[in-house]
Amino acid sequence: MRVIAGTARSLKLKTIEGLDTRPTTDRIKETLFNMLQPEIHGAVILDLFSGSGAIAIEALSRGAKEAVLVENSRAACACIRENLAHTRLFDKALVMECDCATAVNRLAGHEPFDIIFMDPPYGKGYEKIILEKLADCDFVDEYTTIVFETALATDIEFVEQLGYSLLKVKEYKTNKHFFVSKTEKLQSNFLLSKTEKLQDSFLLNKKRD
Repeated sequence: MRVIAGTARSLKLKTIEGLDTRPTTDRIKETLFNMLQPEIHGAVILDLFSGSGAIAIEALSRGAKEAVLVENSRAACACIRENLAHTRLFDKALVMECDCATAVNRLAGHEPFDIIFMDPPYGKGYEKIILEKLADCDFVDEYTTIVFETALATDIEFVEQLGYSLLKVKEYKTNKHFFVSKTEKLQSNFLLSKTEKLQDSFLLNKKRD
C-alpha cells in the first residue's frame, strides 16, 4: 500500500498483519480521491475507523489542512503514527485512540469538518450508529461531505430517515462508497469549492446582521 499523489507520493505505508482491518486498495483509493480532489485542498478531515491511516494520509498528502484520525486498536494507532512520521505529515494530524462513538462525543465544539471518512467493519451496523450520532453534531454542517464504505449488498435506506441526502454512490466489485450530507445538494456540484463556502458564509452573516 502506498500514497498515490501529493507531497508523500509513492511512499509505502505500513499495515498490521493479522489485525481485523481492511485496508482500502490503491485502485479504490485513487478512484475515491479523483472524485474528491476539488474539495481536498485546505480541507479539515475526520477519518473514523482509520485503520492504518491511509485515507487521511492521502488527503493530507494532497493538500488537506489537517486531519483527525480515530482508531480503537492500540496496534493500529502505533501503525498510524509510524505512517504519519514516515510521510512527514505528523504535524497536521491528531490521532485519537478510542472508539468512534467516544471520539464523536469528545470532538463536540470542534470546527466543522469538510470531509468525514468512515470505513467500519462490514455487516455490524456501525455506519448507522455513527451516522445517528453525527446527525446531531455541531462539527457537521451543511457543507460537510460524509463518505462511508460498505459491503456491496448493504442496505442504507436508513440514511434519509436520519436526515441525510444521498449525493452519490460508487460501486466496486465487492464494496461501495456512499457520499451523503445533511442537506440536499445537486449531484453535479456537491463538492463545493472553498471559495464558494466562504462566499456563502459571508452572505449568510450579512443577512443575519
